[in-house]
Amino acid sequence: MKTGTEHEYSLNGPGFVPLPESDRVLAEISGSWDGEMPLGGAKVCKELQKHVLELIPLHPSTRLSDLESSVQGGVREFSRRFGDRYRLLGLGMHPTLTLDQARVWDHGEGEYYAAYDCLFGIRQHGWLNIQALQVNLEYANESRLVSLHNRIRSLLPFLVAVSAASPFVEGKAPGPVDNRLLFYRENQARIPAICNGILPEPLSKVADYRERLSGMYAELRAQGAGVLCEEWVASAGVIVRFSRPCIEIKAIDEQECVFSDMALCAFVRTLARARDLKLEEDRDALVAMTESAIERGTLGLEDELAALYRRAEKVATVDERRYLPLVMTRIEEGSLGQVLADRFRETGDLQGIMQDLAMCLEQNRPYVNQ
Repeated sequence: MKTGTEHEYSLNGPGFVPLPESDRVLAEISGSWDGEMPLGGAKVCKELQKHVLELIPLHPSTRLSDLESSVQGGVREFSRRFGDRYRLLGLGMHPTLTLDQARVWDHGEGEYYAAYDCLFGIRQHGWLNIQALQVNLEYANESRLVSLHNRIRSLLPFLVAVSAASPFVEGKAPGPVDNRLLFYRENQARIPAICNGILPEPLSKVADYRERLSGMYAELRAQGAGVLCEEWVASAGVIVRFSRPCIEIKAIDEQECVFSDMALCAFVRTLARARDLKLEEDRDALVAMTESAIERGTLGLEDELAALYRRAEKVATVDERRYLPLVMTRIEEGSLGQVLADRFRETGDLQGIMQDLAMCLEQNRPYVNQ
């Protein structure tokens, strides 16, 4: 299954202070800040928030090891170029950022950001402090589009559970281990259909999705935001792209290193292929499980996750088997967010946690219980 990934990392100065300087960094890399630019075997580009950079592989691939090598090459080259001047950090949110530290990209595409701001008010964590691992799975035809969308929809609670990695907000651990999704699902509340509470409705045919988009576009035009009437405006946990034929998964928090990202990709891909997988389809039940995953990560879902893992193992390729064991570690020991929240409660040392996480990214080494 051809796969693409998009990785969002915060840009930090000494003491892991978030720095809204992505334009300076991109200009230093390539002399420009327009579009995607090569960086050590990967591509790098800007995000809405100027303290975030996005790294993507040069090309989608059927092999996760190719994606890992490409993205980690970009991380390695970034570290070589910038040393301690700028350090990258994963996780679903920057652990200490306050909104007064955040800046919005101001070198083009301003019409989109202005429309979003007018409609929803983007001075909030749900816009300015979110970092996702986006996984894009290619579909071959309309039938596969429908089945893949519905399969991922039913898997969303479990993907959230094992990937939850945003336990910190403004230097505190308020309780939930996936605060990114708590903020994200409210960032376009004025038009609920855009995010639909993270969980989309199931599809019976492709026309269902096109009709869904048409409804969003009508609401946007009615609010004077017609400039946003593009397929990428949809923001549920899984969306469909027609311009590049893939299903985009948006519900996964960025992890601490590229290897960990690939472990989640392996889990998703194997379960997307597994035959006769019995999954919940009822919206209320899926919403309840997703709420639990946001609050508690894997707690309470261990048995279901272990059963899914066994199915994943059976259909995994040699390439995928290299990564899958880390998923079982997360199931047994808790998501990254759970583990980090426990450490913070015991030590209160957020600086030490961020230092360790930055090293994990630079060395491509999964975080283990300290």
